[in-house]
Amino acid sequence: MTEQKDKFAKLQEAIDEHKGQKGALMPVLQAAQSIFDCVPLDAQEYIADALGTTLSDVYGVATFYSQFSLQPKGKYVVGVCLGTACYVRGSQKVLDRVEKELGIKVGITSKDGQFTLQATRCLGACGLAPVMMVNDEVYGRLTADEIPSILEKYRD
Repeated sequence: MTEQKDKFAKLQEAIDEHKGQKGALMPVLQAAQSIFDCVPLDAQEYIADALGTTLSDVYGVATFYSQFSLQPKGKYVVGVCLGTACYVRGSQKVLDRVEKELGIKVGITSKDGQFTLQATRCLGACGLAPVMMVNDEVYGRLTADEIPSILEKYRD
């Protein structure tokens, strides 16, 4: 409980620093993301109230920009590229296998907090299609059968 109060106190400091400035919502959301490791609904409500804006405005910005997450991300963020080059070379099968192996759908974090699964657009490695990233590690020319052994490296 005290930890949560401390987080909201830090958020209030960020709000106080930016309140009244044009475009204050972005730096306040960035602060919230840093403090909470995401922008949860209670923080969105708090921000809306403190900045005198609507929850829908806060939610709209938080969901528009990929830098913000509405739930905490896992220790390992798995991104499977669904850009054109990757898609035509079978990335959907790779994504389906990742979902099966992790037991989660795109946009979800595993219950143990280890993995978050994301479907991405071009990762800039089209020559290696299909491509998947686990945090900053790139895996290319993937087949669905390779997924279990790759994910095993990251399981605690």
